[in-house]
Amino acid sequence: MTILQSLILGIVEGLTEFLPISSTGHLILASSLLGVGQSDFAKTFEIAIQLGAILAVVVLYWRSFLNVELLKKLTVAFIPTGVIGLAMYHILKTYLLGNDWIVLSTLFLGGIVFILFERWYGKKEDAAQPDAPITYRQALLIGFFQSIAIIPGVSRSGATIVGGMALGIARPAIVEFSFLLAVPTMLAATGLSLLKTSASFTPHEWLVLSVGFVVAFAVAIPSIIWLLRYVRSHTFTAFGWYRIALAVAFGAFLLFA
Repeated sequence: MTILQSLILGIVEGLTEFLPISSTGHLILASSLLGVGQSDFAKTFEIAIQLGAILAVVVLYWRSFLNVELLKKLTVAFIPTGVIGLAMYHILKTYLLGNDWIVLSTLFLGGIVFILFERWYGKKEDAAQPDAPITYRQALLIGFFQSIAIIPGVSRSGATIVGGMALGIARPAIVEFSFLLAVPTMLAATGLSLLKTSASFTPHEWLVLSVGFVVAFAVAIPSIIWLLRYVRSHTFTAFGWYRIALAVAFGAFLLFA
């Protein structure tokens, strides 16, 4: 992987990490377009630069991490993902990461889910209480929703946001909780991946990883701010149509290019 490829992938990651369109899926598709081979380094790169984007949450929300009650709920929400992710790590790295068709399938199906969900939820949204705190039970269930995103293309933020809204949590509240939950989730995922593969990295690969990490962090900050403004007056239907259009367009490219 070159520095330029790392720079481009860092931008892609920073733009897509917090949108419900699957940053992992976009990284896999972008890597395919850029001709990046799916080596152990490339797969670890796709996981690790997500932590760079996630650290933007720490900068913007550092005061939230001083709230002990919130930290307890984040811990409860992380447990399902941590257990399921550890159990499926080998399957993820061997069979799921780097598979364009899995990504396209989940992007397409996820787009349909978003569109149908918003039509159903629009009739119930007024019942959500904006100031109601997230309960421990809701936090645990959100963790199970997040664990579905182990499959590339599902979208971690999309799964947690849709799951949280289905549980009766107001849209802005679950969006922010999803941001915060990403921190322990990606810390664990990146730490595990680096522990298993980093011993074989060359100095050039460490440089490439560092560039992608820093770029993803820088781009993620305005992306978070934009999404928070967007959700105040918009649904996620547009993201659903985007997912479907991307899946169809990229699928056609793979078939006929």
